[in-house]
Amino acid sequence: MEKAMDYLGIDLLCATNSLRHGHFPAKDCLFPLITKLLSYFLVAASMTVKLPQIMKIVDKKSVRGLSVTAFELEVVGYTISLAYCLHKKLPFSAFGEIAFLLIQALILMGCIYYFSKPLSVGAWVRVAVYFALAPALFAGKIDALVFEALYASKHLIFLSARVPQIWKNFRGKSTGQLSFLTCLMNLGGSMARVFTSVQVNAPFSMLLGIVLAVFTNGIIMSQILLYRVKEEKQVDAKKML
Repeated sequence: MEKAMDYLGIDLLCATNSLRHGHFPAKDCLFPLITKLLSYFLVAASMTVKLPQIMKIVDKKSVRGLSVTAFELEVVGYTISLAYCLHKKLPFSAFGEIAFLLIQALILMGCIYYFSKPLSVGAWVRVAVYFALAPALFAGKIDALVFEALYASKHLIFLSARVPQIWKNFRGKSTGQLSFLTCLMNLGGSMARVFTSVQVNAPFSMLLGIVLAVFTNGIIMSQILLYRVKEEKQVDAKKML
C-alpha cells in the first residue's frame, strides 16, 4: 500500500501521524494531500465525463442544437495539451485527465459526424489535417518555440470552443441534445481545478484559463436550466390545449 502511495506521489504519513497523536493535520500537510487526491479523483472522473453526451446522441440519433465547431476545437485543445505534457514528461496525475478526455472527445466527434451525414468537404479536410498533424505533435517533432506558442494558445482554443455552443444555445433558445450530466461534470471539474492549481502555485496564465472555463461552463449550465424549464412549460401548455 505504501509503495503504491509513493508511486502516486501521495504522502499519507504526515496526516496519519498527526491523527495517531490525537491532532488534526496541519494545513501544510493537509492541503497538499487534498490537492493530490483531488487530482487523481479528477483523472478517474474524466474517464466517464463525456459518456452521457455520447450516449444521448446515440440514443436520440440526433445532434440537434450541438455546435460541431465547439466539439472540434475541444479535440484540438486536448491534443495540444496532451502532446505538451508528454513532451515535458510530466507525471500521470498531470495529464491522465486530458488523455481520457481526448479519447472520449474523439469518439464523440465520430458520433457527431456520423449523425450529421452527409459531411461537407470542409469537415473531411479538417479530419485529414488533424490525423496528419497529430502524430507529429505527440512525437514532439515540431520546433520548441512553436510548441510553446501552441500550448500558450490552448486557453484561447478552449474558450473559443465554448463560445459557439453558448451562441447557438442563445440563438435557438434551446440546448438541444446537450447532456446535463456532461456539462455538470465539466463545471465541477473546472471548479476543482481552480483549487488544485492555486495549491500547486500554477502560472497565472493557467489559472486564468481555468477560471474562464468555470465561467463559460457556468453559462452553459445556466442555459440548460433556463431553456429546459421553458421547454417543459411549453410542453405542459400544449398538453392542456
